[in-house]
Amino acid sequence: MSNDPLLQPFQLKHLTLKNRIFISAHEPAYPEDGMPKARYRAYHVERAKGGVALTMTAGSASVSRDSPPVFNNILAWKDEVVPWVRDMTDAVHEAGAAIMIQLTHLGRRTRWDKGDWLPVLSPSHEREPAHRAFTKKMEDWDIQRVIQDYADACERMKAGGMDGVEFECYGHLMDQFVSPLTNRLDPPWGGDLDNRMRFPLAVLKACRERVGEDFILGMRYVADERLPGGTSPAEGIEVGRRFKASGMVDFLNVIRGHIDTDAALTDVIPIQGMPSAPHLACASDVRHAVDIPIFHAARVPDVATARHAIASQAVDMIGMTRAHLTEPHLVRRIVEKTEDRIRPCVGANYCLDRIYQGGLAFCIHNAASGREETLPQDIQPAADRKRVVIVGAGPGGLEAARVAGLRGHDVTVFEAADQPGGQIRLTAQSPRKREMMGIIDWRMAECSATGVKFRFNTMADPDDVLSENPDIVIVATGGLPFTDVLSAGSDLVVTTWDILSGDVKPGAHVLVYDDAGDNAGMQAAELIANSGAKVEIMTPDRSFAPEVMAMNLTPYMRAMQEKGVTFTVTWRLKSAHRDGNRLRAVIGTDYSDFTREQVVDQIVVNHGTRPLDDLYFDLRPHSLNLGAVNHEDLVAQRPQTDILNPDGMFRLWRIGDAVASRNTHAAILDALRLMAVH
Repeated sequence: MSNDPLLQPFQLKHLTLKNRIFISAHEPAYPEDGMPKARYRAYHVERAKGGVALTMTAGSASVSRDSPPVFNNILAWKDEVVPWVRDMTDAVHEAGAAIMIQLTHLGRRTRWDKGDWLPVLSPSHEREPAHRAFTKKMEDWDIQRVIQDYADACERMKAGGMDGVEFECYGHLMDQFVSPLTNRLDPPWGGDLDNRMRFPLAVLKACRERVGEDFILGMRYVADERLPGGTSPAEGIEVGRRFKASGMVDFLNVIRGHIDTDAALTDVIPIQGMPSAPHLACASDVRHAVDIPIFHAARVPDVATARHAIASQAVDMIGMTRAHLTEPHLVRRIVEKTEDRIRPCVGANYCLDRIYQGGLAFCIHNAASGREETLPQDIQPAADRKRVVIVGAGPGGLEAARVAGLRGHDVTVFEAADQPGGQIRLTAQSPRKREMMGIIDWRMAECSATGVKFRFNTMADPDDVLSENPDIVIVATGGLPFTDVLSAGSDLVVTTWDILSGDVKPGAHVLVYDDAGDNAGMQAAELIANSGAKVEIMTPDRSFAPEVMAMNLTPYMRAMQEKGVTFTVTWRLKSAHRDGNRLRAVIGTDYSDFTREQVVDQIVVNHGTRPLDDLYFDLRPHSLNLGAVNHEDLVAQRPQTDILNPDGMFRLWRIGDAVASRNTHAAILDALRLMAVH
């Protein structure tokens, strides 16, 4: 028996949870046709194998046809979901974990033009800013129908083998009834707290009658809405007490905040640069006021924070959800006392932001997560030891080195700089993004453990590479900023890298022309604004920074809006000219021939990177494959066997920005897909 607080079992009604760590309900957007099929199952099974006590699926599964998901969610209102759920629950149970699902009706947190184009329901006409739908104020027949939809969905989940169901009562329909800000119904469904709670309690009653006592029912609810006129901390405690008094709730999962705007959602689910576990005290207040098991999850990125949450008796079960997206075997590492090998969640929030932008959830630096069917979380040794040369020690190059080292190969990495990191090191210059260095530091530690050799301060040339007599060469040299995008004056502008590295000091009146829409442009603009300069961010797009996405955009806006930064969309920088000791910018638009001019002190251009690929092309004639990648074999995770040059000496591939300007995840995925099978 371990003395570690995290490894103590917890009895939840009839269900024994083997430790105190759970994965909170979340939707990685992996369903197919609204069903949790093979990809969804593999994702949760991997984390069950990794030792977590409980994994919660869906965030949330929809109980009604008129609650259409705004991204790819499980459709719990369909009978066909039952066998798919059963396949998943059987597999997770066999792997040693309990499994639950979160059910909801989204209410106003959706759109009328999704699914079957049915009216969006809410207990008021109040529109949610994030999803913009004007709602139908619910009638009594809507209420009764939705209550039955909940009960039907709950019954389906029990038939599918779930250990329990958690209901979503923050931001969704249940909470829209509870909150005085969103409930405008007359009694008996609106008015005082008794009436506002009538709907969630009616749902609980209908579900409990349908599934019986031998099935866990929990409630994830708002204990403090943090809005004037909303659910206050005192009322939140009372709501918790009433759920407990109903006798139908087996646990409460505590949330603090509201999610109706991007900024509010970011406070509920904080990202890098924000405090860890900011709502733990709120959860603890509920635990000490309501005698019921308390679950909680909100930016618990590391084991130390989780251990404190349990050891201090703030909560009974602590959620580490994004941490498990990054490290599926986190609990196993704790059990084996190898916590130093846990791949760290760096809070980049690439996972969640991708979902809200309509894509699948992927971890910024674990490319196997969400791809468990094809990519390994544990790297297996290769049958034959090879000599592998990697040029570049950025995230892609280090991933290639890490995987090659674990495969048992003899690995040498050349790096022109005096330390590893590439663009990540530049990103981490911003205090708010220092956690990004975890991507590099973890890989360096893993490489050290397998004997990877590094040659820093070496601008590798073909002779350096050929002298190693390699079997495989990976070119991960990245790229350099490209600013030759103007009809005139490209030589007068500076790059975002110039600003972030400190090589160029910010001017007094600066135009940041962001034609890439990624973090580099926003980071540079924030640094310039912090210097006291007048800043305008301009983009030809109809929205700015589309690659940054919603939750990561929030800290930028908070840092810059109060400094008077101007955000300008739909204008294209055409050219730049000297105007005395200043610069005259000629600005046009894609929508007409109109142009205008303005004078500034400095122009910063963000237009992505162009590959540093000279070495790659120098090495191509010496390679067996002439640098070619068989895409069918790559995606299917088969070794690359094509020989295009029988006189070649090694296989050659380039990855990451050495191919084209993309992002960190793409570079790491390139490396993993190639090296996991070679």
